[in-house]
Amino acid sequence: MLQLRILVTGATGQLGTALLNQLKGSDYKVKITSRRKPEETGHFEWVYSDLLSFEGIEEAVNEVDVIIHAATSPIKNSKNVEVSGFEEFLRKIQHIKHFIYPSIVGIDEIPFNYYKLKYEAEGLLKNSSIPYTIVRATQFHHFVENLFLSKPFFKRYIVPGNIKCQSVDVSEFASHLIGLVDKGPQGRANDFGGPDIMTLKEMAELKIKVNNETNKILNISLPGKLYRSFLDGKNTNTIQKAGKITFEEYLSNKIE
Repeated sequence: MLQLRILVTGATGQLGTALLNQLKGSDYKVKITSRRKPEETGHFEWVYSDLLSFEGIEEAVNEVDVIIHAATSPIKNSKNVEVSGFEEFLRKIQHIKHFIYPSIVGIDEIPFNYYKLKYEAEGLLKNSSIPYTIVRATQFHHFVENLFLSKPFFKRYIVPGNIKCQSVDVSEFASHLIGLVDKGPQGRANDFGGPDIMTLKEMAELKIKVNNETNKILNISLPGKLYRSFLDGKNTNTIQKAGKITFEEYLSNKIE
C-alpha cells in the first residue's frame, strides 16, 4: 500500500502546531507549509507559501494526496485569505484526493464577518470538483480564555457572562482531523463540540477556582444580533459533544 502524502497548511498556528504534534511518528509522509518557519519542524519537510501572494503554493501542493487546511486569518486580510486566496488555492489543487477543511460551528447563523467568510469558503469548496471533508468545531479552550479571560481589569474579569460556550481542546480536534484522513472524503461531517456547555461567567468562576485567584467577575450585557446569537447558543451543538477534555482540565493542565 502506498504511503499517503499529507500537506498541513498554517503549520505555525495553534491548530497547525497541534496537528504536527499528533502526526509525529505517524505512517504518513508529511509536508508542512506556512509563511513563517516553525521553530521545530522535526522530520517534516517545510515549504514557504503565502496565500496572499501565492508564492510557494505550487511547490507546497506538489506531490501530496491529502491536505489538512489549518491556514486561516481571522484578523488581518481575512477576505483575501479566506475567500479570494482560497478560491485561487483550490484551482491549484485539482489533483488532491482529499481536502480536509476545519470550520466553525454556527458560522451560517452568527453575524460575524470572519464567520461569514468561512461560510463562503465552505461554499467554494462544495462547488469545486475536489473531494472534501468539512468539519466544524466549537471554539477552542485557549481561544475563549485568551479572548475573554486573559487579563482581569482592576481585579475583575469583565465578561458578557451569559454567553454560552462549548469549548473544546485543540489537540483533540487535531486528532479527529487526522482520523478523517483514512476515512476518505465525507462531505459535511459531524460537528466536533466540547464536552460541556457553559456560560462565560461559569468559565470565569472555574478559572478563579482552579488558579486560586482573588479576582471577581463583572457580568455585562451587549446590544446587537451578534451578542444575541451567542446568547442563543448558535456557537454550540448539544448533540455533538465529541471532546473529552473539559475547560477545567485544560486550566489544570496549564498549571502542571
